Amino acid sequence: MDASDELLRGRDPAALLTLDGAVSALNAAMAKALGRSVEECLGRDFGDLWPASQRMSARILVAHAARTKTVAMRVLEFPGRGGAPVACLIEARQVKDPADDEQLVLAHALDTRNDLASLLIPFRLAAKAADLGLWMYSAHEHQLEWLGGAPALAATFPDPRTYLATVISAVHPDDHGAFRQLLRPPPSPSPWVRLRYLTKHDGWHHLAVQTRRIQLGCDGPERIFGMVRDDTKQEKRKKKAQAALMAERQRAREVADFSSALITAATEKELQQVVLTRLAATFGGTGAVLALVDEGRLHVSTDAGVAMLEVKAMDGLGLDQPSALPEAIRTGEPQFILDREDYLRRWPDGAGFPWLARLGFDYTTSITPLSETGNQPLGAWMMFYGSGHRPSWDERTLMGTLADLAGQALRRIRLQQARVELATALQETMLPTLPEHLPGLEVAARYRPSRDGLDIGGDWYDAFTMPDGTVAMEIGDAQGHDVDAAAAMGQVRASIRAIAAREPDPAAVLTRTNELLVTMGAARFASCTMLHLDPRDGRVTGASAGHVPVLYAHRDGSHSIRELPGGPVLGVVPDTDYREETFTLDEGSVLVMVTDGVVEGPGLTLEAGLERAGTLAGAALHDGLNAEETADRILDATVAVDHLDDVAVLVIRRT
Repeated sequence: MDASDELLRGRDPAALLTLDGAVSALNAAMAKALGRSVEECLGRDFGDLWPASQRMSARILVAHAARTKTVAMRVLEFPGRGGAPVACLIEARQVKDPADDEQLVLAHALDTRNDLASLLIPFRLAAKAADLGLWMYSAHEHQLEWLGGAPALAATFPDPRTYLATVISAVHPDDHGAFRQLLRPPPSPSPWVRLRYLTKHDGWHHLAVQTRRIQLGCDGPERIFGMVRDDTKQEKRKKKAQAALMAERQRAREVADFSSALITAATEKELQQVVLTRLAATFGGTGAVLALVDEGRLHVSTDAGVAMLEVKAMDGLGLDQPSALPEAIRTGEPQFILDREDYLRRWPDGAGFPWLARLGFDYTTSITPLSETGNQPLGAWMMFYGSGHRPSWDERTLMGTLADLAGQALRRIRLQQARVELATALQETMLPTLPEHLPGLEVAARYRPSRDGLDIGGDWYDAFTMPDGTVAMEIGDAQGHDVDAAAAMGQVRASIRAIAAREPDPAAVLTRTNELLVTMGAARFASCTMLHLDPRDGRVTGASAGHVPVLYAHRDGSHSIRELPGGPVLGVVPDTDYREETFTLDEGSVLVMVTDGVVEGPGLTLEAGLERAGTLAGAALHDGLNAEETADRILDATVAVDHLDDVAVLVIRRT
């Protein structure tokens, strides 16, 4: 027998190593524990034979014994065979080879069957260093044993030994499946699993648990070890942060909605609605007031969160009154009032006004003007808070930004209103009143402005009696639908009226009008259809300058589309001679003249639109409707065209 066999004899794993850690000899138990053959181990560095997580510990253990000549011990984990790793207490000490007197290191597993607790010490220390708790589960006994670790976690598991059923009863029902899975971990550590665990002293805890299976000693029992982390405080902070984030997102949405609504408000009433429904809700106030300046006095409205007596006290105030609201509007400077005493200290002259005596001031108030210093005073809004509330600087800044937006919206609305009033006056001036009585004819006209812009545009119609007794009728469309288009329309209509007084034929009128517009360098072109109708015999002479065809409806409900000769739109091509044609309007029949907004749109071609309008006119005539009712029926149908342009209709019925 080799002399070294004496040192390796025994059933526990053992190996002889050189002082630099190379394997000189080992027994079969050591080779088996390392998961290798004896031949694979001889001559190899002892540390290289261990799993990666254990190599450094194995090398330190051997080096300590080799250099200090003292006994060293450390718990190391053998890889095991397809199952749990095997935790063993390995001793390393120097020995002399009996054969050649050479110094070697003997590394061998100690018998810990009577002291399994010694194998647990490293796990406890590691858990404590990582601020984790450690428990051990015995499947045979159905018990969990608390092994310690972080002291703060000890209160979560006050009983050192607890039956599995007791622990499961404290786990949230929704987490039972996850907990049972932790008790069946793979050979490697399980992922961290979150559990809700009910403690006796302070309710639910949010725990993160990771488990692994370990065999204690070469012939020892297998246990499941659980590492526990208490994330309760972290979870509370997370939930608090999430709640704050959600609140901030909600606030951002409210502010975005507020801003968008201010930008899109089309009337002062809409602006008032936007402010009073959103202001207090957005900034956490108890009530809000909107005060707008009208002819030097305040007109006040409220969201009903403020007492009516107080609202009435402010309504009608002049801007020269010595009090907070008029001063904020007059100067453009925001005001913050903590309470009644603060108010009287800053505006002592206001104490003599009867309306102030009715104000309770059992709240904190902020006043934000809608226009900055130096701009025309527009008004302000007031926010009322619970007593003692102090809005943050960021909140006041945001409120000021929104108030500035409201001021811009109010200026835009009032400017638009002024333009609408101007346009309405322009419309009344430029759209003519049809002759009240035309023997032998019924004439009706309708006009509807575009859905965008002002109440006037480039469409027009006209009808007047010529010196020879015929009736001149025209309909046209100047490019655009704004004030400039209305001005261009008025220019064209006036030119046609003036020229028609001296020219007997529609074609000649269009020719002369075109020459005039080209010579003037008109900025906009216009299309036009002009008819001369003799009510005595129904003779019609017509010409067109790039305009929509005329519709001819008969008493039997049929209709035709008459495309008149003529030429291009007016004001573009110089030296154009327009042509005309003559036809007869039968008694009881109807001519319908329209602009393109009636018969053409994104969802309707010109041909289909003309066919539809002609069908409507024929049906109206067949149903016995007069010219006014026929015009209404055709105009009402333009809604389906979805056209954004102005629309005009001129209906002529020969009686």
